[in-house]
Amino acid sequence: MLDITKELLIKNYKISENVIDLYEKAIEDVKNEFKFYDEIREFNQLKVLHAFQSENISDSHFTNSSGYGYGDMGRDALDRVYAKIFNTEAAIVRPHFVNGTHAIGAALFGNLRPGDTMLSICGTPYDTLHNIIGISGQDSIGSLREYNINYKQIELTTEGNIDIDLVKSTINQDKSIKIIHIQRSTGYGWRKSLLIEDIKKSIDVIKNINEDLIIFVDNCYGEFLDIYEPTDVGADLVAGSLIKNIGGGIAPTGGYIAGKKEYVEQAAYRLTIPGIGGECGSTFGVMRLLFQGLFLAPHITMEAVKSAIFCSRIMELAGFEVLPKFTDKRSDIIQAIKFNDKEKLIKFCKGIQKGSPIDSFVECEPWDMPGYKDQVIMAAGAFIQGSSIELSADAPIREPYIAYLQGGLTFDHAKIGVLIALSKVLN
Repeated sequence: MLDITKELLIKNYKISENVIDLYEKAIEDVKNEFKFYDEIREFNQLKVLHAFQSENISDSHFTNSSGYGYGDMGRDALDRVYAKIFNTEAAIVRPHFVNGTHAIGAALFGNLRPGDTMLSICGTPYDTLHNIIGISGQDSIGSLREYNINYKQIELTTEGNIDIDLVKSTINQDKSIKIIHIQRSTGYGWRKSLLIEDIKKSIDVIKNINEDLIIFVDNCYGEFLDIYEPTDVGADLVAGSLIKNIGGGIAPTGGYIAGKKEYVEQAAYRLTIPGIGGECGSTFGVMRLLFQGLFLAPHITMEAVKSAIFCSRIMELAGFEVLPKFTDKRSDIIQAIKFNDKEKLIKFCKGIQKGSPIDSFVECEPWDMPGYKDQVIMAAGAFIQGSSIELSADAPIREPYIAYLQGGLTFDHAKIGVLIALSKVLN
């Protein structure tokens, strides 16, 4: 770091000398980790480029349809580009998905019927899925449970792995199981994200028992972290959000579903209606942003990964427990920091907000956020509201008071945000 940069940090943000010392130690420690992810970025950039070229994407695909949106060539071409990237038969990519949870919900509702059972093999799913499933403890109007769709879950082992022996016995005992749900990311949990090779091992075992079971992977926060996606190793269906990794920080909204054609089509019928599916839906002039965001996504995702690795190391050096460690292989962009102290947790999130380019002058506070049981504090001074590929940090206000940091359009910005947040905690 240049001396003049240090001076600006100290003068403008009151960064203490001891935090600068921690920075210099951390930045030296993470160099080898950065090199590993740069090689993955290079491969995925080539994969995305080839998908664009294979579909002959041109300026004519940056369409601006209205009304029904019939024959939107840009929309249809983007579906095919996604299918190529995910190595699947089909994909549906739409700005009409309001978030990743919406895309996941469409995939589940589209492929489950009354009497079927959904089996989560990663324990309790992310908080916003509880109302979809009907396990929130409240009256979940329109939930899977209300439609007589059953739900079971299998906890991860104490080491954070899928309990494949229990998965096998559960599948053999319950013939109503139709969808196996795998959450790749940590969510609001204290565990590592699931690596692609671990997901593959589980899929191989499950398909050997019953190849007709639908393997669904919640791919939020996981795109482009590996040279493979879950669909490359046997997953039948994946879904995610365009304001996370795969939107490249440019997509203004939306989500995607990719997988086997029949399952994607069933999901499309829940996004719109049966008989219409993906044939309708005007795109309001956002197609260029969705294409351009996808093209940038391999690079932007790795900027976020570097931010998480740096955060892990500097927070560990400062004495906090972190997961994953900076040397751990990653399968999502999330970095968890355990504070064991409510006030330190809140200070950290407020520091991330202060380091943001947008709304840096406001202070985030815990609030009753829709879809969450506990109050949640969210720091997200983002160009796109709620975008978690941009530098952000959030946490449920519950013990042991864990903050979840993710995103960073540029590593240079993200590390400044982390330094400000750490200074707030320590001072």
